[in-house]
Order: sequence, then C-alpha cells, then structure tokens
Amino acid sequence: INPTSITIITLSIIMGTIMTMSSSNWLMAWIGLELNMLAILPIISKPKTTRASEATIKYFLTQAIASAMMLLSSTTNAWQTGSWDILELKNKFSTTIMTLSLMMKMGAAPIHFWLPEVLQGTTLQTALLITTWQKLAPISLMYMISNNIQPALLMSAGILSMIVGGLGGINQTQLRKTMAYSSINNLGWTIMIMALSPNLAVMNIFIYMIMTTPIFLMMTSTSTKTLQNLTTTWTTSTATTLSIALLMLSTSGLPPFTGFMPKMLALNELITQKLTTLATLAIMTSLVSLLFYLRITYLIMVLTSPMT
Repeated sequence: INPTSITIITLSIIMGTIMTMSSSNWLMAWIGLELNMLAILPIISKPKTTRASEATIKYFLTQAIASAMMLLSSTTNAWQTGSWDILELKNKFSTTIMTLSLMMKMGAAPIHFWLPEVLQGTTLQTALLITTWQKLAPISLMYMISNNIQPALLMSAGILSMIVGGLGGINQTQLRKTMAYSSINNLGWTIMIMALSPNLAVMNIFIYMIMTTPIFLMMTSTSTKTLQNLTTTWTTSTATTLSIALLMLSTSGLPPFTGFMPKMLALNELITQKLTTLATLAIMTSLVSLLFYLRITYLIMVLTSPMT
C-alpha cells in the first residue's frame, strides 16, 4: 500500500473511533463506526492470501450486521422517545438490541465466532489493532448506556464470554487464535462488571490493552505464530521470550501481576453486591483460562534450555 493510502486509512481509523467516542447523537456514533470499519478492511485484506480475503469478508459482514442492528435500535428508540440522544436510550427493546450489536462489534460471546477466524486470517499487527483499538468505540458506547441496560443481560453475556474464552483457548496451537480467545475471556470480565461499576470496566479494558500490545509486538518481532515457534524463540532473544511468558501470566490474572488487580476489584464489587455465586463462577472460569496461559509459559520456560 502506498504512503498516501496508509495515511488516509490510519486517519480514518483514528477519526472514526474519536468521532464515536465524542458524539452525543446515535447517528454520528454510527457514522464513526462505519468510517472505522471501512478503513480497516484494506488493512485486513493486505496479505494477498485467500485466508486474508475470507477474514475481510467475515469481518465486514459481522460489523455490517451489527451496524444495522444499531440503526434499528436507535431508530426504534427515536420513534418511541423522540430523541436521538445516546443517553436517552430508554426503550427496553432498543437497549437490548443495542447491547447485542455492541457485543457483536467487540466479539463477545455468544456472537464471538468471527473473532478467532478473522485474527487467524490476518497479520499479527492487524490482530493487535482488532483486539485493542477496535474495541474502544463499542466499549465507550456501552459505557454511556450502561445505566439503561438490564444487569442480568450484561452479567449472563459476561459469564458466557468467560466460559467460551476459557474453553476455546485450551485446544489451540495457533497463538493468534489463543489471543482471540484471551480477548473474549477478558471482554467477559469487562462486560460483567459494566453492570455494577462502569468505571472499573473501563479500567479493566485499558489494563488488558496495555498487556496485550507488547505481547503482539514481541510476537511480531520474533515472528512467532504457533506454540511450536515459541519453543525455539529462546535461541534468538531470551529477554523477549521471558517477557512474553510474564505478560501471558499477567493477562491471565495471576497474582502478583498487574492483570490480577482489575479481577480482584471486580470480584470485590461482586461480593459487595451479594453476588457471591457469580463471583465464584467468574473465578472458576478464570482458572480454566489460566490453563492455556500456563501451557504457553511452560513451553517457553521449561521445555527448552536457554542458550547463552
């Protein structure tokens, strides 16, 4: 891609997200999301392979359906309340449809099927973009309407995402798919706690982004794509490999790493609200997802002797 196109695409992605995050009107938010989606399509399809084209089409169709649901929801709400204001989403039906469309845009369960496939079909840098930057706009919209969403919907979707993220990642040998399931698992925590403490949810997603970005960047620099590649990265760069292992453990939410903090605060919030069963379920699913992070760490640290 030539420099001019890259500049236009990058600006469109940034502008689309900022436009959505700063708008108070559903139509402007929708336009921002559309701009963002159309700009990222050429980036996903850049590798000239059939997998990349397939990933692009999957991404486009999912996002287009989610956008259509978003328009349906905001139009129904405007028809009922006479307002296009984001904070005026009072209609129950509209709120439910809007929540589902935002979950679809982020790739949360039960509408998560596109995420692992799209990440697997594209490059590591694009996978990083999809798992971090592309979540900002939908999360900010969900944050704005969080007071109107039924807590039961958010919590059940959150627990489902944790279960799917945990069980889905166990069987993977491809690191991009593992990272996709890791993202779904983390979104589960974010969505679940959004019902009780939206600020905590925002903190959770930001800490996740801060941990995921270096993992992807290190995987790019050592061109690691599978678990098999991981076992040989010791030979090229010991420090990088060790960092990947520690970041993986942090992402899993294992104390004393940073990733444990948002989970601990979320559990604290759940127990304060007398939702002990939900907190127990959340911990159990966390243990399942810890399994595949530990496997990655084990492969890195134990199976190959470090070459000095």
